[in-house]
Amino acid sequence: MLKIVGIALITTFLALIIKEQKPNFAFLLVLFVGCAIFIYLVDQVYAIIQMVERIAANANVNTIYVKTILKIIGIAYIAEFASHISKDAGQGAMAAKVELAGKILILAMAIPILTVLIETVINLVPKG
Repeated sequence: MLKIVGIALITTFLALIIKEQKPNFAFLLVLFVGCAIFIYLVDQVYAIIQMVERIAANANVNTIYVKTILKIIGIAYIAEFASHISKDAGQGAMAAKVELAGKILILAMAIPILTVLIETVINLVPKG
């Protein structure tokens, strides 16, 4: 984490200095370093996904639900990342659209899980 914070702070300071002369270059620098940090974390994310899938398999949880939840989490992170990049570029309206699209996709993917959850609760409630 200290490496990431150090790189982010150095990039921030460089971007502030460069922004006065070349604002486009400063933005590209921040964008490049942001993507590099994201790529650096891909291995960690992969390890987390494998661990969650292993835990789900040991608990006899249907893997379709686990994969759907992991996709939902991925959508949330990617939408947030894209939204922040849009905001950094001064495109607040585009950032809002990306956030809205992420929320709608998350809702669409969550409906099957919510349906199963509601059906399970209904089956648990005594009838009559």
